[in-house]
Amino acid sequence: MIQNVGNHLRRGLASVFSSRTSRKSASRAGNDSAMADGEGYRNPTEVQMSQLVLPCHTNQRGELSVGQLLKWIDTTACLSAERHAGCPCVTASMDDIYFEHTISVGQVVNIKAKVNRAFNSSMEVGIQVASEDLCSEKQWNVCKALATFVAHREITKVKLKQITPRTEEEKMEHSVAAERRRMRLVYADTIKDLLANCAIQDDLESRDCGHMVPAEKTRVESVELVLPPHANHQGNTFGGQIMAWMENVATIAASRLCRAHPTLKAIEMFHFRGPSQVGDRLVLKAIVNNAFKHSMEVGVCVEAYRQQAETHRRHINSAFMTFVVLDADDQPQLLPWIRPQPGDGERRYREASARKKIRLDRKYIVSCKQTEVPLSVPWDPSNQVYLSYNNVSSLRMLVAKDNWVLSSEINQVRLYTLEDDKFLSFHMEMVVHVDAAQAFLLLSDLRRRPEWDKHYRSVELVQQVDEDDAIYHVTSPALGGHTKPQDFVILASRRKPCDNGDPYVIALRSVTLPTHQETPEYRRGETLCSGFCFWREGDQLTKVSYYNQATPGVLNYVTTNVAGLSSEFYTTFKACEQFLLDNRNDLAPSLQTL
Repeated sequence: MIQNVGNHLRRGLASVFSSRTSRKSASRAGNDSAMADGEGYRNPTEVQMSQLVLPCHTNQRGELSVGQLLKWIDTTACLSAERHAGCPCVTASMDDIYFEHTISVGQVVNIKAKVNRAFNSSMEVGIQVASEDLCSEKQWNVCKALATFVAHREITKVKLKQITPRTEEEKMEHSVAAERRRMRLVYADTIKDLLANCAIQDDLESRDCGHMVPAEKTRVESVELVLPPHANHQGNTFGGQIMAWMENVATIAASRLCRAHPTLKAIEMFHFRGPSQVGDRLVLKAIVNNAFKHSMEVGVCVEAYRQQAETHRRHINSAFMTFVVLDADDQPQLLPWIRPQPGDGERRYREASARKKIRLDRKYIVSCKQTEVPLSVPWDPSNQVYLSYNNVSSLRMLVAKDNWVLSSEINQVRLYTLEDDKFLSFHMEMVVHVDAAQAFLLLSDLRRRPEWDKHYRSVELVQQVDEDDAIYHVTSPALGGHTKPQDFVILASRRKPCDNGDPYVIALRSVTLPTHQETPEYRRGETLCSGFCFWREGDQLTKVSYYNQATPGVLNYVTTNVAGLSSEFYTTFKACEQFLLDNRNDLAPSLQTL
């Protein structure tokens, strides 16, 4: 599952609290650090499962079957969801899962699950899976997963209570969960649009047909009868059980192509379209859609019917799984080409190529560590959703950090700093007598920023991507001793609050566009993570916060202000306040839509 904006969240918590905070802040930080170490605090929704891998759990290679692992993952996550909901829950979806390590017979699987955030009747559950060798005491990370569960009562409608995050990690997961939910809700439309708008290249005509395997040779169909052990206390089939059956037929299809024992490396995000109950017959169909150089995509479809209505089948689920074949050194082997059937087979073949690109976008844009990728990421329609997600979630995680240090305060404008990993970040904060929605609308249009920010000389709207995302070309005067002025290509993503207490968000990050290449006239600048958050403090009262993760190009300018050798930060932020006050009555029609 995607999982992984998750790479940001592996950082340890015990060392993040600064000794430079006030006595009160230091005491709170110390308590949070102790809680993060497990001394006196444990997330009330956390559930742990440990299983010894026996021969009956393994495949032909003596490794834990992924199907069995999926059942354990689903059970653990469901128990966590039900602990929070206080009623039965069913699996609604599972995000991308990338399997980093296999698990051998005799080893122990340790699974932890906890609810990251609750919405109206659904919850996001975060799952961590590790393996443990009891003899050597070594441990390995196997995978991370994010699942959505829906609480269900037969008589009354469920309204879930909200999660109150306490540790820094919980705050970050809670904040980003809203953005992940947004991405899931548009996932199907995103896939459809990308497949419709992307030019998918293939070399079917140039390949040697004599060395290609007909796709029809990999087709598998199997039926399963849902019995009471396969279902929960309400008679609904366990999502993990269905996933295990899907993995079984997918493995058979992959084996028919490679004539070997394949290894499942990834499962694409999927949704359960409807429930299945005890007594259902589940028909599972699998076929290899496409074979790339070292990997293959297998498509799986699940349909359900009752004994008396076999002709009326219900579509339960579809999924796409990526397999590889490993040699003795655990290196992926070359795979034979696939020859699709005309018509639907060729469509699936081309769609598999598009999905491979989409998976790479999700894995490396959504999940990457910021320090391991270029600051500016190429923009195109195929990665639009994931860049927007990364833009907003990066800012939300920066906001959720606990170890901000108050550096100065002038006339109730506060400047905070954060030294974290390889970055120096700063945060300006003030309270203004303007409604939060008004401030959000005024500052979300970057074309008006030169009215109050002298660092923005001109702003051109390059592309209005959708209602919430736009790309701007910004020019800026020279900073930090440079003689050339700067220019930026910036993606601006705005979000309204998901729940009471959530802020309005405007997130900014650099992207690259082929229409706006670097020119000799300007020094191309980049911003990795910056933007505004607006919290409603009362009637016509808003806390406005600006965040910026300093990049090398502006580091000297930032440190000069942080050290108190310049007051430009303060002057600019006060100009922002005056801009909001002067224009707060101009937006009455627009506010009705918020």
